[in-house]
Amino acid sequence: MSTQRPHSVSVAGVIIDDAGRALLIQRRDNGHWEPPGGVLEAGETIPEALEREVLEETGIKIAHPATLTGIYKNMNALIIAMVFRCEALGGSATTGAETKAVRWATRDEVSQLADEAYAVRVLDAMDAANPPAIRAHDGVKLI
Repeated sequence: MSTQRPHSVSVAGVIIDDAGRALLIQRRDNGHWEPPGGVLEAGETIPEALEREVLEETGIKIAHPATLTGIYKNMNALIIAMVFRCEALGGSATTGAETKAVRWATRDEVSQLADEAYAVRVLDAMDAANPPAIRAHDGVKLI
């Protein structure tokens, strides 16, 4: 058995508006722009975690089921992230306890605002017609 610490599992939701823009959050803890999401809690299903994280960080309630658009592994931090394209059911984009700002961003703006490892997640979700992406990164750059 490995003595390494176990992997963490997280979810993120990418909401696309009628203009084709994706909703990004700016995190309070590090100022980075990324899709809303976070780590699954014990006893929580993947859809429950996705709904909770998106609502907590954006004020938007999402529909089920969401479409899986990618699975991403941070090779340094040992985090597996599942990203879903989500449909908004209600609410309005607002900040929360973990969110410094929210912003609807075009494809070009996503690439300018977010580190490559997070921008690609949003861009993959914007291209949801493709099969889910499977990618690895170091926390900032794709590997």
